Amino acid sequence: MTDETPDTVETPEPQPEREPLDLTLVKRVLEAALLSANEPLAIAPLKRLFGGELDADSLRKILDEIREEWADRPVELTSVASGWRFRVRPEYQKYLDRISSDKAPRYSRAVLETLAIIAYRQPVTRGDIEDIRGVAVSPPTLKALEERGWVDVVGHRETPGRPALFATTRKFLDDLNLRSLEELPALEELQSTLDANFEAAPAAPVQESLLDEAHEAEPANAPSDDPADDPASPPSDTPSSGADVPPEETEQPHAG
Repeated sequence: MTDETPDTVETPEPQPEREPLDLTLVKRVLEAALLSANEPLAIAPLKRLFGGELDADSLRKILDEIREEWADRPVELTSVASGWRFRVRPEYQKYLDRISSDKAPRYSRAVLETLAIIAYRQPVTRGDIEDIRGVAVSPPTLKALEERGWVDVVGHRETPGRPALFATTRKFLDDLNLRSLEELPALEELQSTLDANFEAAPAAPVQESLLDEAHEAEPANAPSDDPADDPASPPSDTPSSGADVPPEETEQPHAG
């Protein structure tokens, strides 16, 4: 009879408890990441900063605390469609523009009105836009919005010719400092903003509220966006002191 050595059961060594993250350090790391980023940062990459030790809800709570801490500073933390970012408050941006070499492009009224229609009626086709505005939409108008990254083709309508459907992008929301389309201002407010931006610019007559659903589309002989079509306007080779409207953005009356 042989003696059997009883199996020895090894007791696992206790793992050292992970020390909780220092809240002050977490805030400083988040501030450093967001201030150095060129684009808004979503929650997923922010979680990676801490090796997954913070969950999404905890991160959002800390970000809200940072936003409150920066409330009285010229730079604010905001939540937009693509994530979180710091930005200069609008009331201070005008001073920075004086030393900035990057000048924001100026868009014609045709471009801005087309953008507004897409934002509020999306998805829409080029024909839809023409029906609302009463003038034909020139290709450069839509191209300018696509190149800026504000508008993109999201599909095609199942009608003859399968026209492209246009909708706004996340970048459009980010640039307007919005999280979703539900935060867009009222149509009346947008109309006032457009009027204020172009009040000094000579323009052909337009219907009273281009975006009001109660208004019908203008007739086929509606005025064109091109000031040259207005008999009272100067010849095309005469320099104009009005809005910065590139020649390729002129449009013709919509025949629909």
